[in-house]
Amino acid sequence: MEIMITVFFLLSVTFPVLHLYHCLPMFSESTEGSRRSSKLKQWMIENGHEDEKGMSILVPCYNEQVIIETSIESMRQLAYKKFEVIYINDGSTDGTMPHLNKLLQLKPSSMTPEGKLSFEKINGFYQSELYPNIYVIDKANGGKADSLNAGIEYASNEVVITLDADTILVHNALSAVNDTFQDEDVVAAGGMVHVLQTKTDKPLNRLSLLYANMLIRIQVLDFMKAFYISKRSLVRFKALAVISGAFGIFRKQVLLDVGGYRNTIGEDIDITLRVQKFISKYKHLRISFISEAVGYTELPEKWKDLTKQRVRWQKAYIDCVIHFWAFFVKTLFTKPVSFFYIFESFLIGTLASYMMTVIVITNMITDPQNSYLNYVFFYMFWILLFGLVYDLVALWLGRYYGFKFDLKDGLRLITAILFDIFIYRFVTMYFVMYGSISYFFNKKWNKVDRTGRSYHKEESESAA
Repeated sequence: MEIMITVFFLLSVTFPVLHLYHCLPMFSESTEGSRRSSKLKQWMIENGHEDEKGMSILVPCYNEQVIIETSIESMRQLAYKKFEVIYINDGSTDGTMPHLNKLLQLKPSSMTPEGKLSFEKINGFYQSELYPNIYVIDKANGGKADSLNAGIEYASNEVVITLDADTILVHNALSAVNDTFQDEDVVAAGGMVHVLQTKTDKPLNRLSLLYANMLIRIQVLDFMKAFYISKRSLVRFKALAVISGAFGIFRKQVLLDVGGYRNTIGEDIDITLRVQKFISKYKHLRISFISEAVGYTELPEKWKDLTKQRVRWQKAYIDCVIHFWAFFVKTLFTKPVSFFYIFESFLIGTLASYMMTVIVITNMITDPQNSYLNYVFFYMFWILLFGLVYDLVALWLGRYYGFKFDLKDGLRLITAILFDIFIYRFVTMYFVMYGSISYFFNKKWNKVDRTGRSYHKEESESAA
Protein backbone atom coordinates (compact mmCIF):
# COMPACT_ATOMS: atom_id res chain seq x y z
CA MET A 1 0.00 0.00 0.00
CA GLU A 2 2.82 2.39 0.88
CA ILE A 3 4.44 1.72 -2.50
CA MET A 4 1.20 2.49 -4.33
CA ILE A 5 0.72 5.76 -2.42
CA THR A 6 4.33 6.72 -3.16
CA VAL A 7 3.89 6.03 -6.89
CA PHE A 8 0.71 8.12 -7.03
CA PHE A 9 2.43 10.90 -5.13
CA LEU A 10 5.40 10.96 -7.50
CA LEU A 11 3.17 10.96 -10.58
CA SER A 12 0.91 13.65 -9.11
CA VAL A 13 3.93 15.86 -8.48
CA THR A 14 5.76 15.09 -11.72
CA PHE A 15 3.07 16.28 -14.14
CA PRO A 16 2.40 19.65 -12.45
CA VAL A 17 6.15 20.35 -12.23
CA LEU A 18 6.54 19.38 -15.88
CA HIS A 19 3.78 21.75 -17.02
CA LEU A 20 4.92 24.59 -14.77
CA TYR A 21 8.40 24.31 -16.25
CA HIS A 22 7.39 23.73 -19.87
CA CYS A 23 4.85 26.57 -20.06
CA LEU A 24 7.45 29.24 -19.36
CA PRO A 25 8.11 31.76 -22.14
CA MET A 26 11.70 30.54 -22.57
CA PHE A 27 10.34 27.34 -24.12
CA SER A 28 8.25 29.08 -26.77
CA GLU A 29 8.78 27.68 -30.25
CA SER A 30 9.41 29.52 -33.52
CA THR A 31 6.00 28.40 -34.81
CA GLU A 32 4.21 29.62 -31.70
CA GLY A 33 2.43 32.95 -31.61
CA SER A 34 2.95 35.85 -33.93
CA ARG A 35 6.17 37.45 -35.02
CA ARG A 36 4.37 40.64 -36.02
CA SER A 37 2.33 43.13 -34.05
CA SER A 38 -1.43 42.99 -34.43
CA LYS A 39 -1.51 46.48 -35.99
CA LEU A 40 1.13 45.53 -38.57
CA LYS A 41 -0.71 42.32 -39.45
CA GLN A 42 -3.95 44.21 -39.90
CA TRP A 43 -2.25 46.85 -42.05
CA MET A 44 -0.72 44.16 -44.27
CA ILE A 45 -4.09 42.48 -44.77
CA GLU A 46 -5.94 45.70 -45.50
CA ASN A 47 -3.31 46.78 -48.02
CA GLY A 48 -3.17 43.48 -49.85
CA HIS A 49 0.23 42.33 -48.65
CA GLU A 50 -1.07 39.14 -47.10
CA ASP A 51 -3.79 36.77 -48.18
CA GLU A 52 -6.84 36.52 -46.01
CA LYS A 53 -7.93 32.96 -45.43
CA GLY A 54 -11.67 32.58 -45.86
CA MET A 55 -13.25 31.72 -42.51
CA SER A 56 -16.65 30.31 -41.58
CA ILE A 57 -17.77 30.88 -37.99
CA LEU A 58 -20.27 28.27 -36.79
CA VAL A 59 -22.48 29.08 -33.80
CA PRO A 60 -24.83 26.27 -32.64
CA CYS A 61 -27.92 27.66 -30.94
CA TYR A 62 -30.33 25.78 -28.73
CA ASN A 63 -32.53 28.12 -26.68
CA GLU A 64 -30.07 31.02 -26.91
CA GLN A 65 -32.54 33.88 -27.21
CA VAL A 66 -31.13 35.79 -24.24
CA ILE A 67 -27.53 35.90 -25.51
CA ILE A 68 -27.87 35.92 -29.30
CA GLU A 69 -27.96 39.71 -29.69
CA THR A 70 -24.63 40.02 -27.87
CA SER A 71 -23.15 37.44 -30.24
CA ILE A 72 -24.37 39.24 -33.36
CA GLU A 73 -23.07 42.60 -32.15
CA SER A 74 -19.63 41.08 -31.53
CA MET A 75 -19.54 39.62 -35.06
CA ARG A 76 -20.21 43.05 -36.51
CA GLN A 77 -17.04 44.46 -34.91
CA LEU A 78 -14.58 41.88 -36.18
CA ALA A 79 -11.76 43.58 -38.10
CA TYR A 80 -11.66 41.11 -40.96
CA LYS A 81 -13.13 41.03 -44.44
CA LYS A 82 -13.31 37.47 -45.71
CA PHE A 83 -15.54 35.67 -43.24
CA GLU A 84 -19.07 34.42 -42.83
CA VAL A 85 -21.11 33.57 -39.75
CA ILE A 86 -23.56 30.67 -39.68
CA TYR A 87 -25.98 30.45 -36.76
CA ILE A 88 -27.50 26.98 -36.48
CA ASN A 89 -30.88 27.01 -34.74
CA ASP A 90 -31.04 23.45 -33.41
CA GLY A 91 -34.78 23.09 -32.86
CA SER A 92 -34.94 25.72 -30.12
CA THR A 93 -38.12 25.74 -28.05
CA ASP A 94 -37.79 29.37 -26.97
CA GLY A 95 -37.80 32.46 -29.21
CA THR A 96 -34.31 31.99 -30.66
CA MET A 97 -35.43 31.71 -34.30
CA PRO A 98 -37.93 34.61 -34.22
CA HIS A 99 -35.29 36.72 -32.45
CA LEU A 100 -32.70 35.89 -35.12
CA ASN A 101 -35.22 36.89 -37.77
CA LYS A 102 -35.91 40.17 -35.96
CA LEU A 103 -32.23 41.06 -35.50
CA LEU A 104 -31.04 39.95 -38.94
CA GLN A 105 -34.10 40.35 -41.19
CA LEU A 106 -33.69 36.94 -42.79
CA LYS A 107 -34.51 35.99 -46.34
CA PRO A 108 -34.48 32.49 -47.85
CA SER A 109 -31.22 31.56 -49.51
CA SER A 110 -30.16 28.61 -51.59
CA MET A 111 -27.03 26.62 -50.87
CA THR A 112 -26.41 22.94 -51.44
CA PRO A 113 -24.55 21.00 -48.71
CA GLU A 114 -21.72 18.70 -49.75
CA GLY A 115 -23.50 15.58 -48.53
CA LYS A 116 -20.49 14.09 -46.73
CA LEU A 117 -21.80 14.40 -43.16
CA SER A 118 -25.14 13.38 -41.72
CA PHE A 119 -27.42 15.57 -39.61
CA GLU A 120 -31.08 16.12 -38.80
CA LYS A 121 -33.55 17.63 -41.26
CA ILE A 122 -32.91 21.19 -42.42
CA ASN A 123 -36.08 23.29 -42.32
CA GLY A 124 -34.57 26.31 -44.00
CA PHE A 125 -31.39 28.18 -44.91
CA TYR A 126 -31.47 31.97 -44.67
CA GLN A 127 -29.29 35.02 -45.29
CA SER A 128 -29.44 38.32 -43.44
CA GLU A 129 -30.59 41.31 -45.43
CA LEU A 130 -28.79 43.63 -43.00
CA TYR A 131 -25.48 41.75 -42.86
CA PRO A 132 -24.95 39.66 -46.03
CA ASN A 133 -22.15 37.60 -44.47
CA ILE A 134 -24.43 36.23 -41.74
CA TYR A 135 -26.55 33.12 -42.40
CA VAL A 136 -28.96 31.02 -40.37
CA ILE A 137 -29.68 27.31 -40.59
CA ASP A 138 -33.01 26.27 -39.09
CA LYS A 139 -33.01 22.54 -38.39
CA ALA A 140 -34.61 19.84 -36.32
CA ASN A 141 -33.03 19.25 -32.92
CA GLY A 142 -30.08 16.87 -33.00
CA GLY A 143 -27.63 18.17 -30.43
CA LYS A 144 -24.50 20.30 -30.65
CA ALA A 145 -22.44 17.80 -32.67
CA ASP A 146 -25.28 17.42 -35.17
CA SER A 147 -25.55 21.21 -35.51
CA LEU A 148 -21.83 21.55 -36.11
CA ASN A 149 -21.92 18.87 -38.81
CA ALA A 150 -24.69 20.80 -40.56
CA GLY A 151 -22.65 23.99 -40.28
CA ILE A 152 -19.56 22.30 -41.72
CA GLU A 153 -21.58 21.11 -44.73
CA TYR A 154 -22.86 24.62 -45.44
CA ALA A 155 -19.56 26.41 -44.68
CA SER A 156 -18.03 27.86 -47.83
CA ASN A 157 -14.57 28.71 -46.53
CA GLU A 158 -11.31 26.86 -45.90
CA VAL A 159 -11.07 27.55 -42.16
CA VAL A 160 -13.94 26.67 -39.81
CA ILE A 161 -14.26 28.32 -36.39
CA THR A 162 -16.66 26.87 -33.83
CA LEU A 163 -18.00 29.14 -31.10
CA ASP A 164 -20.51 28.79 -28.32
CA ALA A 165 -23.37 31.27 -28.58
CA ASP A 166 -22.07 33.10 -25.51
CA THR A 167 -18.53 33.48 -26.90
CA ILE A 168 -17.40 36.94 -27.96
CA LEU A 169 -14.27 37.43 -30.08
CA VAL A 170 -12.12 40.54 -29.76
CA HIS A 171 -11.84 42.63 -32.89
CA ASN A 172 -8.45 41.28 -34.11
CA ALA A 173 -9.02 37.60 -33.27
CA LEU A 174 -9.51 36.48 -36.89
CA SER A 175 -6.34 38.28 -37.98
CA ALA A 176 -4.39 36.26 -35.42
CA VAL A 177 -6.01 33.06 -36.70
CA ASN A 178 -5.16 34.03 -40.26
CA ASP A 179 -1.54 34.61 -39.32
CA THR A 180 -1.22 31.12 -37.81
CA PHE A 181 -3.08 29.32 -40.61
CA GLN A 182 -0.73 30.74 -43.24
CA ASP A 183 1.33 27.73 -42.18
CA GLU A 184 -0.25 24.85 -44.11
CA ASP A 185 1.01 22.32 -41.55
CA VAL A 186 -1.40 23.69 -38.93
CA VAL A 187 -4.65 21.74 -39.28
CA ALA A 188 -6.39 22.80 -36.06
CA ALA A 189 -5.95 25.24 -33.21
CA GLY A 190 -7.49 26.63 -30.09
CA GLY A 191 -7.86 30.28 -29.21
CA MET A 192 -7.26 31.96 -25.87
CA VAL A 193 -10.47 32.08 -23.85
CA HIS A 194 -11.12 34.41 -20.94
CA VAL A 195 -14.20 34.76 -18.75
CA LEU A 196 -16.93 36.99 -20.17
CA GLN A 197 -17.92 38.24 -16.73
CA THR A 198 -14.42 39.81 -16.42
CA LYS A 199 -14.48 41.61 -19.79
CA THR A 200 -13.73 45.33 -19.71
CA ASP A 201 -13.70 48.09 -22.32
CA LYS A 202 -10.05 47.11 -22.90
CA PRO A 203 -10.51 43.43 -23.81
CA LEU A 204 -6.92 42.93 -24.97
CA ASN A 205 -5.14 43.94 -21.78
CA ARG A 206 -7.48 44.40 -18.84
CA LEU A 207 -9.67 42.05 -16.78
CA SER A 208 -11.90 42.93 -13.85
CA LEU A 209 -13.39 40.99 -10.94
CA LEU A 210 -15.60 43.88 -9.82
CA TYR A 211 -18.86 42.19 -10.78
CA ALA A 212 -17.66 38.59 -10.36
CA ASN A 213 -18.88 36.54 -7.42
CA MET A 214 -16.61 33.99 -5.72
CA LEU A 215 -17.72 31.22 -8.04
CA ILE A 216 -16.70 33.26 -11.08
CA ARG A 217 -13.39 34.24 -9.51
CA ILE A 218 -12.26 30.67 -8.92
CA GLN A 219 -13.31 29.77 -12.46
CA VAL A 220 -11.20 32.67 -13.70
CA LEU A 221 -8.23 31.04 -11.98
CA ASP A 222 -9.25 27.69 -13.49
CA PHE A 223 -9.29 29.11 -17.01
CA MET A 224 -5.99 30.93 -16.59
CA LYS A 225 -4.34 27.74 -15.34
CA ALA A 226 -5.87 25.76 -18.20
CA PHE A 227 -4.89 28.13 -21.01
CA TYR A 228 -1.67 29.71 -19.78
CA ILE A 229 -0.13 26.59 -18.22
CA SER A 230 -1.70 23.27 -19.23
CA LYS A 231 -2.71 23.95 -22.83
CA ARG A 232 0.46 25.86 -23.63
CA SER A 233 2.60 23.05 -22.23
CA LEU A 234 0.60 20.26 -23.90
CA VAL A 235 0.74 21.97 -27.30
CA ARG A 236 4.53 22.13 -27.01
CA PHE A 237 4.51 18.42 -26.18
CA LYS A 238 2.15 17.82 -29.16
CA ALA A 239 -0.24 16.29 -26.64
CA LEU A 240 -3.23 18.64 -26.57
CA ALA A 241 -6.38 16.55 -25.99
CA VAL A 242 -8.99 19.32 -25.74
CA ILE A 243 -9.49 22.22 -28.11
CA SER A 244 -11.95 24.40 -26.24
CA GLY A 245 -15.47 24.06 -27.57
CA ALA A 246 -15.92 27.75 -26.83
CA PHE A 247 -13.32 28.70 -29.47
CA GLY A 248 -12.07 25.96 -31.78
CA ILE A 249 -10.43 26.43 -35.18
CA PHE A 250 -10.08 23.76 -37.90
CA ARG A 251 -9.39 23.34 -41.56
CA LYS A 252 -12.67 22.26 -43.10
CA GLN A 253 -11.09 19.45 -45.09
CA VAL A 254 -9.67 17.87 -41.92
CA LEU A 255 -13.12 17.93 -40.30
CA LEU A 256 -14.49 16.14 -43.34
CA ASP A 257 -11.59 13.67 -43.37
CA VAL A 258 -12.24 12.61 -39.76
CA GLY A 259 -15.98 12.21 -40.38
CA GLY A 260 -17.12 15.36 -38.60
CA TYR A 261 -18.37 15.45 -35.03
CA ARG A 262 -19.56 12.35 -33.21
CA ASN A 263 -22.86 12.63 -31.34
CA THR A 264 -21.44 12.41 -27.85
CA ILE A 265 -21.52 14.22 -24.54
CA GLY A 266 -18.05 15.72 -25.10
CA GLU A 267 -17.80 16.80 -28.72
CA ASP A 268 -14.85 19.17 -28.13
CA ILE A 269 -12.64 16.45 -26.62
CA ASP A 270 -13.82 13.91 -29.17
CA ILE A 271 -13.05 16.06 -32.22
CA THR A 272 -9.62 16.96 -30.83
CA LEU A 273 -8.74 13.29 -30.37
CA ARG A 274 -10.13 12.49 -33.84
CA VAL A 275 -7.81 15.11 -35.32
CA GLN A 276 -4.89 13.86 -33.18
CA LYS A 277 -5.52 10.33 -34.41
CA PHE A 278 -5.65 11.60 -38.01
CA ILE A 279 -2.42 13.62 -37.86
CA SER A 280 -0.56 10.80 -36.09
CA LYS A 281 -0.05 9.39 -39.59
CA TYR A 282 1.58 12.60 -40.81
CA LYS A 283 4.57 13.85 -38.83
CA HIS A 284 4.53 17.36 -40.33
CA LEU A 285 0.92 18.18 -39.35
CA ARG A 286 0.16 19.72 -35.97
CA ILE A 287 -2.37 21.37 -33.68
CA SER A 288 -1.53 24.88 -32.49
CA PHE A 289 -2.57 27.25 -29.74
CA ILE A 290 -3.14 30.88 -30.75
CA SER A 291 -2.79 33.01 -27.65
CA GLU A 292 -3.34 36.21 -29.65
CA ALA A 293 -6.75 35.02 -30.86
CA VAL A 294 -8.75 36.06 -27.81
CA GLY A 295 -12.35 35.26 -27.01
CA TYR A 296 -14.57 35.66 -23.96
CA THR A 297 -17.15 33.10 -22.86
CA GLU A 298 -19.78 33.21 -20.14
CA LEU A 299 -19.29 30.88 -17.17
CA PRO A 300 -21.84 29.55 -14.66
CA GLU A 301 -22.65 31.90 -11.78
CA LYS A 302 -24.53 29.32 -9.69
CA TRP A 303 -23.27 26.11 -8.09
CA LYS A 304 -26.07 24.16 -9.73
CA ASP A 305 -25.00 25.23 -13.22
CA LEU A 306 -21.31 24.76 -12.46
CA THR A 307 -22.01 21.21 -11.29
CA LYS A 308 -23.88 20.49 -14.53
CA GLN A 309 -20.97 21.78 -16.58
CA ARG A 310 -18.12 20.08 -14.72
CA VAL A 311 -19.91 16.75 -14.36
CA ARG A 312 -20.58 16.83 -18.11
CA TRP A 313 -16.89 17.52 -18.78
CA GLN A 314 -15.89 14.52 -16.67
CA LYS A 315 -18.42 12.32 -18.44
CA ALA A 316 -16.84 13.44 -21.70
CA TYR A 317 -13.38 12.37 -20.49
CA ILE A 318 -14.66 8.91 -19.57
CA ASP A 319 -16.53 8.60 -22.86
CA CYS A 320 -13.35 9.33 -24.81
CA VAL A 321 -11.29 6.92 -22.71
CA ILE A 322 -13.70 4.18 -23.74
CA HIS A 323 -14.15 5.25 -27.36
CA PHE A 324 -10.43 5.80 -28.09
CA TRP A 325 -9.09 3.04 -25.85
CA ALA A 326 -7.61 1.01 -28.72
CA PHE A 327 -5.79 4.08 -30.07
CA PHE A 328 -4.47 5.00 -26.62
CA VAL A 329 -3.17 1.49 -25.90
CA LYS A 330 -1.56 1.14 -29.32
CA THR A 331 0.22 4.49 -29.12
CA LEU A 332 0.67 4.84 -25.35
CA PHE A 333 4.45 5.23 -25.53
CA THR A 334 4.75 6.55 -29.08
CA LYS A 335 2.25 9.43 -29.12
CA PRO A 336 2.38 12.14 -26.43
CA VAL A 337 -1.39 12.71 -26.53
CA SER A 338 -2.04 9.09 -25.54
CA PHE A 339 0.57 9.14 -22.80
CA PHE A 340 -0.73 12.31 -21.16
CA TYR A 341 -4.40 11.38 -21.56
CA ILE A 342 -3.98 8.00 -19.86
CA PHE A 343 -1.38 8.79 -17.21
CA GLU A 344 -2.30 12.38 -16.34
CA SER A 345 -5.99 12.83 -17.15
CA PHE A 346 -7.26 9.32 -16.42
CA LEU A 347 -4.89 7.63 -13.98
CA ILE A 348 -3.92 10.66 -11.87
CA GLY A 349 -6.84 12.95 -12.64
CA THR A 350 -9.59 10.37 -12.16
CA LEU A 351 -8.60 7.03 -10.61
CA ALA A 352 -6.37 8.61 -7.97
CA SER A 353 -9.35 10.53 -6.55
CA TYR A 354 -11.12 7.27 -5.71
CA MET A 355 -8.04 5.51 -4.39
CA MET A 356 -6.90 8.30 -2.10
CA THR A 357 -10.42 8.84 -0.77
CA VAL A 358 -10.81 5.17 0.05
CA ILE A 359 -7.40 5.08 1.75
CA VAL A 360 -8.16 8.13 3.89
CA ILE A 361 -11.58 6.90 5.02
CA THR A 362 -10.39 3.34 5.68
CA ASN A 363 -7.41 4.42 7.77
CA MET A 364 -9.32 7.01 9.74
CA ILE A 365 -11.85 4.37 10.75
CA THR A 366 -9.67 1.30 11.31
CA ASP A 367 -6.31 2.67 12.37
CA PRO A 368 -5.94 6.45 12.69
CA GLN A 369 -2.33 6.07 13.85
CA ASN A 370 -1.32 4.09 10.77
CA SER A 371 1.55 5.53 8.75
CA TYR A 372 -0.60 5.34 5.62
CA LEU A 373 -2.53 8.33 6.92
CA ASN A 374 0.68 10.32 7.24
CA TYR A 375 1.43 9.52 3.60
CA VAL A 376 -1.99 10.75 2.60
CA PHE A 377 -1.71 14.04 4.48
CA PHE A 378 1.77 14.52 3.05
CA TYR A 379 0.30 13.90 -0.41
CA MET A 380 -2.52 16.38 0.17
CA PHE A 381 -0.08 19.02 1.44
CA TRP A 382 1.86 18.90 -1.81
CA ILE A 383 -1.32 18.99 -3.85
CA LEU A 384 -2.43 22.15 -2.01
CA LEU A 385 1.04 23.64 -2.39
CA PHE A 386 1.01 23.06 -6.13
CA GLY A 387 -2.47 24.53 -6.28
CA LEU A 388 -1.09 27.76 -4.82
CA VAL A 389 1.92 27.77 -7.15
CA TYR A 390 -0.30 27.09 -10.17
CA ASP A 391 -2.56 30.03 -9.30
CA LEU A 392 0.38 32.42 -8.87
CA VAL A 393 2.17 31.29 -12.03
CA ALA A 394 -1.05 31.53 -14.06
CA LEU A 395 -1.60 35.12 -12.89
CA TRP A 396 2.02 35.97 -13.65
CA LEU A 397 1.81 34.48 -17.15
CA GLY A 398 -1.46 36.32 -17.78
CA ARG A 399 0.30 39.55 -16.87
CA TYR A 400 3.33 38.59 -18.97
CA TYR A 401 1.12 38.10 -22.03
CA GLY A 402 -0.67 41.39 -21.45
CA PHE A 403 -3.74 40.65 -19.30
CA LYS A 404 -3.78 42.57 -16.05
CA PHE A 405 -6.26 42.98 -13.22
CA ASP A 406 -7.00 46.30 -11.55
CA LEU A 407 -5.13 46.98 -8.31
CA LYS A 408 -8.45 47.04 -6.47
CA ASP A 409 -8.92 43.38 -7.51
CA GLY A 410 -5.97 42.38 -5.30
CA LEU A 411 -8.06 41.38 -2.28
CA ARG A 412 -10.57 39.58 -4.50
CA LEU A 413 -7.72 37.56 -6.06
CA ILE A 414 -6.23 36.67 -2.67
CA THR A 415 -9.55 35.41 -1.31
CA ALA A 416 -10.19 33.50 -4.54
CA ILE A 417 -6.79 31.79 -4.31
CA LEU A 418 -7.40 30.78 -0.69
CA PHE A 419 -10.86 29.47 -1.54
CA ASP A 420 -9.40 27.61 -4.52
CA ILE A 421 -6.65 25.73 -2.70
CA PHE A 422 -8.49 24.97 0.54
CA ILE A 423 -12.06 24.34 -0.63
CA TYR A 424 -12.63 24.33 -4.37
CA ARG A 425 -9.86 21.79 -5.01
CA PHE A 426 -11.87 19.23 -3.02
CA VAL A 427 -15.11 20.24 -4.73
CA THR A 428 -13.51 19.39 -8.07
CA MET A 429 -12.77 15.91 -6.70
CA TYR A 430 -16.52 15.49 -6.24
CA PHE A 431 -17.11 16.57 -9.86
CA VAL A 432 -14.55 14.01 -11.04
CA MET A 433 -15.82 11.14 -8.91
CA TYR A 434 -19.53 11.76 -9.42
CA GLY A 435 -19.14 12.50 -13.13
CA SER A 436 -17.14 9.32 -13.75
CA ILE A 437 -19.75 7.11 -12.11
CA SER A 438 -22.82 8.89 -13.45
CA TYR A 439 -21.53 8.54 -17.03
CA PHE A 440 -22.59 4.88 -16.96
CA PHE A 441 -26.12 5.77 -15.84
CA ASN A 442 -26.87 9.15 -17.40
CA LYS A 443 -25.33 10.58 -20.57
CA LYS A 444 -27.53 13.66 -20.87
CA TRP A 445 -25.90 16.88 -22.05
CA ASN A 446 -27.33 19.08 -19.23
CA LYS A 447 -27.24 22.53 -20.80
CA VAL A 448 -26.16 25.35 -18.48
CA ASP A 449 -28.61 28.25 -18.18
CA ARG A 450 -27.49 31.60 -19.60
CA THR A 451 -27.60 34.63 -17.33
CA GLY A 452 -29.40 36.76 -19.91
CA ARG A 453 -27.03 39.64 -19.19
CA SER A 454 -25.97 42.00 -21.99
CA TYR A 455 -22.17 42.12 -22.22
CA HIS A 456 -21.74 44.07 -25.39
CA LYS A 457 -19.52 47.11 -25.05
CA GLU A 458 -17.87 49.24 -27.67
CA GLU A 459 -14.19 48.42 -27.59
CA SER A 460 -11.97 51.37 -26.96
CA GLU A 461 -9.36 50.00 -29.32
CA SER A 462 -10.32 50.39 -32.93
CA ALA A 463 -9.76 47.74 -35.50
CA ALA A 464 -7.46 50.01 -37.44
